[in-house]
Amino acid sequence: MVKDKTGLTPAQLAADKNHRQVAFFLDNARRVHDSGCNGNPTFAKLSKVGLAPLLWCIAVVLLATYIHSVIAGQYNMGMTPAFGLFAWSGVFVATAGLVMFYKCSRKDPGYISANTRDSHNQRDDEPLLKMELDNPALLTGNWSQLCITCKIVRPVRSKHCSTCDRCVEQFDHHCPWVSNCVGKKNKWEFFMFITLEVIAMIITGSAAIIRTVSDPASPASFGDWLGYSVVYHTGAVSFFMMDLFIFFGVACLTGVQAYQIAKNITTNEMANSMRYTYLRGPAGRFRNPFDHGVRKNCSDFLVNGYNEDVERLEHASRTDEEIGMIQMTSAVSQNGEGHSHHGNCDDHACADSHANSNSHSQGGSSQCCDHSKKNERTPFGLGLGLGRNSASRQYIRNLLPL
Repeated sequence: MVKDKTGLTPAQLAADKNHRQVAFFLDNARRVHDSGCNGNPTFAKLSKVGLAPLLWCIAVVLLATYIHSVIAGQYNMGMTPAFGLFAWSGVFVATAGLVMFYKCSRKDPGYISANTRDSHNQRDDEPLLKMELDNPALLTGNWSQLCITCKIVRPVRSKHCSTCDRCVEQFDHHCPWVSNCVGKKNKWEFFMFITLEVIAMIITGSAAIIRTVSDPASPASFGDWLGYSVVYHTGAVSFFMMDLFIFFGVACLTGVQAYQIAKNITTNEMANSMRYTYLRGPAGRFRNPFDHGVRKNCSDFLVNGYNEDVERLEHASRTDEEIGMIQMTSAVSQNGEGHSHHGNCDDHACADSHANSNSHSQGGSSQCCDHSKKNERTPFGLGLGLGRNSASRQYIRNLLPL
């Protein structure tokens, strides 16, 4: 715990200055940190190391068991060249997956640089977090993009990782098995790692089954064959059971990641779809503005290694209420035009305008045309109980492209 020359903590100093909210925040943060790490700095360091060393050891042990028990095991029947190539391909694919695992674990996931300031040059009257108030995110009210730890306005799809204590661009999740965050810059390596390992587990598991089944000394019945394999091919059976146990978890993770890549959405966004405002449409329903179709999403990710944060262009779609209002006003305006010709123009005058003298015809037609022009400027249908400058009329005029 950091203390000043007098031995007081920041929370105690804030309490002495009567800054109760700051003191409460600092005291709560200290308790959360102590409860998470149990007050042990060694445990805190081990929590940041993660489970990557354990996963690496499991993969190496499984590969050694596979090579010793399945490929180089003592069997009554020799291994054909075709089967040998198939069996060794599992080793090559698994090794390529381990390379991707190492790159994903060591690579920068997309850390955003924090706003570091010199505490000696900071004045006492300056705020704790000095930001550009004209930032577009803050002007639109997206205060959730403000990170008080890194002192930045992070991009819209980023998130502050509590384990790494950094903001990560296009944050997907923090994976303890790779001891690193999965973000914009290492998601391609992570997806290749789990995909290659799934393929390797399918190949090696199939090779282990073929190797034990093809033993000519094994009994014909399933029960006797299972007991014979456990006794005489213990290594192959043990490898197959471990391979099958790990396969289901990794295969499910690969399927979920493939779906998210096809939809250009992250695990964090799927878990917080109702919290983030940029994932909600006008009606409050879920809407992913970064989904450009399966083909473009997959091609951009596989070729470039990531997807850009470019929102798709959508044509303005009218709601059901607007469409109903437009249809109602359109029907009323058509009826109003029909009534205007009969109500404002004498029936006999209009009939005489087509049958009698040209002067009367011109006068009648001009009168009717004047009314028609007036209808074009101010449709009669919009005047049913609506004043010329009333609020309802203004609402309809905003809905209609007049």
